[in-house]
Order: sequence, then structure tokens, then C-alpha cells
Amino acid sequence: MEEKLIKDYSSPGRTAYSLPELDVEKRDLNSELGGYLREDLDLPEVSEVDVVRHYTALSELNYGVDSGIYPLGSCTMKYNPKRNEKLARIPGLSYLHPYQDEDQVQGSLEILYDLKLDLAEISEMDEITLQPASGAHGEFTSLMIVRRYFEARDENRKNVIVPDSAHGTNPATAKMAGYNVIEIASNQRGMVDLAALKEAVDENTAALMLTNPNTLGIFEEDILKITEIVHEVGALVYYDGANMNAIMGYAKPGDMDFDLMHFNLHKTFSTPHGGGGPGSGPVGVKDFLAPYLPKPLLKKGKDKYYWDYERENSITKVHSFYGNYGVMLRAWAYIKTVGGSGLKKTTENAVLNANYLKARLREEFELPYAEESLHEFVLSGSRQKEKGVSTLHIAKRLLDYDQYAPTIYFPLVVKEAIMIEPTETENIATLNRFVETLLKISREIKEDPELVKNAPHNTSVRRLDETQAARNPDLRW
Repeated sequence: MEEKLIKDYSSPGRTAYSLPELDVEKRDLNSELGGYLREDLDLPEVSEVDVVRHYTALSELNYGVDSGIYPLGSCTMKYNPKRNEKLARIPGLSYLHPYQDEDQVQGSLEILYDLKLDLAEISEMDEITLQPASGAHGEFTSLMIVRRYFEARDENRKNVIVPDSAHGTNPATAKMAGYNVIEIASNQRGMVDLAALKEAVDENTAALMLTNPNTLGIFEEDILKITEIVHEVGALVYYDGANMNAIMGYAKPGDMDFDLMHFNLHKTFSTPHGGGGPGSGPVGVKDFLAPYLPKPLLKKGKDKYYWDYERENSITKVHSFYGNYGVMLRAWAYIKTVGGSGLKKTTENAVLNANYLKARLREEFELPYAEESLHEFVLSGSRQKEKGVSTLHIAKRLLDYDQYAPTIYFPLVVKEAIMIEPTETENIATLNRFVETLLKISREIKEDPELVKNAPHNTSVRRLDETQAARNPDLRW
């Protein structure tokens, strides 16, 4: 299916509106404004039906979680129930304004405070800020808290340790926060190398950034030794919450001796995300770091909820107003809908689905790490590359079968990486179709590699020059 540009539907004099005749004096705004108005905007002249059909057609070309499986590793595209959307659009909530008096929004503040309590219980953290607007923003907020903590202790620590399998935002965030990034290698089992960690930490270490399970989907079995090694030199341990859907109900970052962390409400707790937003990355901390959280901090008084601005050690604001309110509403609705037992079941199904896919695919595709994995796993397309077909080609060929591709070429520790995370939402029929598609593509590579190398063949747009598109985008028409 192909769709024309909206300008190609244009016809002189055609309009999508009908306005009553002007009943006030007409004014020449162009002369009043000194000639700043353009006479010709070169806008398409189209009817209402043209507009509706055009954008409906474009939506049908798009792919999302309502279209089919979305197996991006480390992105945890979750179940997005429509009841969450309905709740977030209740006028009494959606029409609020952040400048309204606290007395007028007590119900809303109660929801947000309740969400804080739930996140604290899920994570075993003591205090929560809802202000950060994304996962990376939550990372940055956490490292600014780390900076303020050591400034208060009159310590000028300059290094942050990051494993080589970490999310790409981790080293970028550390650098933005003013730290030197010290990368440590993983061991042969895909976990943190304890010897390398011991060699890296010293009195100049501010923090270790870590997610558990890690980006390979492997749980760090020595996590308590890891946090102990870091704490022995007086440094802090930060938990990247991107993979929390692998442990909810079974393990808590606070119990692993992490000092602070961020949550991805838009990933772990159901808000749909993509195209850069919306997001929400609350930060949880242990009590000794609570004074440094951004202000204002939502608190519960004797007879009302209120925003606490009197925080002299705070890192100050990191976001306008109080954070992405609509995302928080959806997360609260999700948690209340499924409850504690439901969150635990979510973890079980996510882990089950991932391990089912791994068991069915590991013979045809190389499995670089044999360790038990949780919610995601990483294969390698190295065998297929020997036939001249790269992981990128495989991802493009999946599009011909109406299947969305997994994350590819990440983590960097795996050559020709294929990182798969099915999430808990997919049933056995969907999983089997995804497996059979990948197995079919692997057979095609053996029989006719050029077919796969030139994919996709059935999409409305053929293979793009992605490097050129990223570096020199043409954003007009």
C-alpha cells in the first residue's frame, strides 16, 4: 500500500472548513504588523475527507503494540490497557493546571502520593521523586544527587564505573553529569567481572551504574558482593530500572543494597511510549540521600497533601512543575488494576516467554552466553553472516512478514547481536509465529541469500539509507 503526500491531494479553492461570514470589521494585519505576514504559505488546499483519509492511511502503515509483537530488547514495550487511557482523560484530572491551589487538587495529589508509596514498596527505597521526565532524565537526576551527596561531604570524586554491557544512556549520562566514565569488562559468563571491579574502584569512585538483570538478561548472582566492593571505598551504587519487569515481586533493588535508582513508568508500568515520549523516570533513594532529591517533594501532612519547597540541600528542580502527570496516572492505574500478585505474574510470564523463544531459537542462531536469562536474551547472527547476510538484513526481512524486528547490534559485547524481549503480553500463537518467521528467514539465507540481503520487498517504502537519513534528514514534504 502506498500513500501520496498531502500536498498531492491539493486542488485550488478546495477547503476543509466552512466558516460563517465575517460580522466584524476586517483589518489589514499585514500593514499593522509592518509587513511581517506572508501572503503565500504554500499550504495544501484539501477537503475534510482528504485530510481524514490521508492520515488514516498513514496510521495503517505504522506499526505499534496494537499491531503485533514488539520484541525490542531492553525497551520493555508493555501492556497498554485502554482503561488507563480512559482514566487519564477524566476531565477532573486531565483539565487540571499546575498553578492551581493545592486545596483544589487534593485528589490528584493523593493519587501521586499513593504512587510514591507503591514504587517505594516495589523497590524497597525510602523516598521517591516523581519529577524526572524519562529514564535518561532519571539517570541524570540520580547522578546529580550523587554529586550533591559528595559535595556535602567535601569530597571531589570524579569517576563513575559502567559495565561494558550497560545501556548506552549510562555512560552518556555520567559524562553529562561531569564524571569520567570508567568502563569495566564483563566476564565470560556475561556478568560483572569482580576482579575488574575491584581494580577499578578507589577513593576517586563516585558510583557504579548497573542494571540487574543486565542487558544480556542475566541476573548478577554476585550482586551483594558487587555492592559491597563499591561501598567499601565509600562510593554509591545506582540501579538502572529499565529491566525491572524481570524481577518485580521476586527481588527488590533496595534489598540488593542499591542506594538509589530510577523507574521507567513508561516501560515497566504500562504507558505506551515511542517517538521520543511521553516518559516518566521517578527516582527512589535510601533515607540518607533523601535531602538531596529535587524540590518540590510531595508530602502528606496532618490533614492534606502538599509540595515541600523548603529543602536547602536539594539539587533543585529538574523539570518544570511536577513531572509528566498523565504518565503517572496511567502507571498508578496499572498498578492498582493488577495489584501485587499481578505484578509478580507479569514477571513470571515475561521470563517464561523469553525463555521459550530462546529454547526454540538457540539451535539455529548462535547463543553467545549460555547462562540462565530472565526477561530478555541475546542471540548472534554470526552464522548467518558467514553466508554474507548480516543481522540488519534479517531485521529488514522480518518486515516482509509483518513482524517487528528485535533490537540489533546491542549490546556491543555480542557480535551481530539480536536482542529479543517478548514481554509478558504475547500468547503462544504469537510467539510461535515469530519463531517460525525467524527460522524461515534463516532457511532463506541458506537457499537464496540475495533475497534477504535486498529486503524488505513488500513494504510501502523500500530499503532506506539510514546513515544518510540520520545525518542529513530532509524534513520538508
